[in-house]
Amino acid sequence: MSASPPTVRSLYVHVPFCAAKCDYCAFYSEPSGDGQMNRYVEALIREMELVAPSVKPRTVFFGGGTPSLLSLEQWRRVLEAMERFDLLGADEWTVECNPATVSTEKARLLRDHGVNRISMGVQSLDEGLLDRLGRIHSRGMVFKSYDRLRAAGFDNINLDLMFAIPGQTMKIWKATMAEAIAMGSEHLSCYEVIYEEDTPLYEQLQAGEFDVDDELACAMYDTLTDTAAAAGFAQYEVANFARHDGVPDAELPSRASQHNINYWRAGACQALGPSATGYVDGRRIRNIANTERYCEQLALGQRAHESVEQLSPLASAGETAAFGLRMNAGWPFRLFEQTTGHDLRTGWAGDMQRAVDSGWGVRSDERFHLTRPGMRFADTVAEWFIRPEP
Repeated sequence: MSASPPTVRSLYVHVPFCAAKCDYCAFYSEPSGDGQMNRYVEALIREMELVAPSVKPRTVFFGGGTPSLLSLEQWRRVLEAMERFDLLGADEWTVECNPATVSTEKARLLRDHGVNRISMGVQSLDEGLLDRLGRIHSRGMVFKSYDRLRAAGFDNINLDLMFAIPGQTMKIWKATMAEAIAMGSEHLSCYEVIYEEDTPLYEQLQAGEFDVDDELACAMYDTLTDTAAAAGFAQYEVANFARHDGVPDAELPSRASQHNINYWRAGACQALGPSATGYVDGRRIRNIANTERYCEQLALGQRAHESVEQLSPLASAGETAAFGLRMNAGWPFRLFEQTTGHDLRTGWAGDMQRAVDSGWGVRSDERFHLTRPGMRFADTVAEWFIRPEP
């Protein structure tokens, strides 16, 4: 008799709808419309039913797209289905929200069903830069939505911010950080603009409408880490900063995103919705990046997989090493071996030494982690640790 697969403790749900596509965004999303959104909700509920026997989530994350675009009735249907399938009760349940789409009723509905963390896509508090990015919200909406969320009982809120935006000066960046910190959130996620192909921002860069200022971007990142630390935020990953309610010298701040830590530590995650990518039993599973086809497959009672890739143990370990180095704690050697079955000290000795020689890494008897300058170039270091499939 074969053993049943282990229970997956992490669940990601991709909601692919946006009121408008932001100029920098390369994630799969599409314009919102009631008919398509209703079909999506029906398909998502079917997919939940298919995975429910093997999932008992400790963390849940609804990302997008813009999950807060779903109507009250659509959210009720999703939440009631999760209750039927015994998918409620996660220790940490995050929903991404756009400040323009947070109503009092929606906030209360989510909180009443166990959502206990909100990630709000602020990006900037400068009206000109919000327009530049193609955002649909104003700075005033950010403050109003934040107050609504607090009034609904949310005591764990993340604010997403962006830096190195074309036209953003250091003065504007400092002002945004000061205002965001003054709001009193528990978490900050701060991302440098990335120019992805097939986005308006990339096309504008290629057309010579603006230049990338790497020196300013580095200075903004340094200012971010200093400012966040001075305000009581502990950096625990390249772009993520959290407050500490517990032991001050703990390796991870108490308000760190447990769902994302599971990603960076190569934990299993079941992923639902169009284009969502999960990791279960050593397999990377990606859903179809097309909502219409996703709905058609689920209507037939089948998962809408686009690809299922079984990673070799070495390739999986290389990816695990690369992702884990994004965290300030890096990789304790014993934990890496427990997670992957490989020894970082033998299989990646040359890569660690290369990082040390560059001033980007530190190796001790217990662990390897990146330095502060190394964190700025974590993606470059990560490429050194990747191991291709044989």
